[in-house]
Amino acid sequence: VQLVESGGGLVQAGGSLRLSCAASENTFSSYAVAWFRQAPGKEREFVATIRQTRTTHYADSVKGRFTISRDYVKNMVYLQMDTLKPEDTAIYYCATGRPILSSIRDPNMYGNWGQGTQVTVSS
Repeated sequence: VQLVESGGGLVQAGGSLRLSCAASENTFSSYAVAWFRQAPGKEREFVATIRQTRTTHYADSVKGRFTISRDYVKNMVYLQMDTLKPEDTAIYYCATGRPILSSIRDPNMYGNWGQGTQVTVSS
């Protein structure tokens, strides 16, 4: 199953972006879908996930600013990012997997990844 992210770009601090993740097949209902990000020189870090039960989890650094959602009809997952900060600058990836609750933040628990989309927040 191919995952394709879109919606990245350049935005000023305080602005908003909405990232989209599309799957080539109807797969999101069977998997948890997560967003990770990786800044230059840093490890890939967890941003948010939405599980098959529709429960959501967020990294502390984005809680209250980012919202993950899914559209079963369109087979899409979104990441609404508000009040963006320069430290949010990174390549953002969506991924699917079936992690247990205690491992939802572990990128190794997700086996299928998109190619990423660049988000740049200027100060």
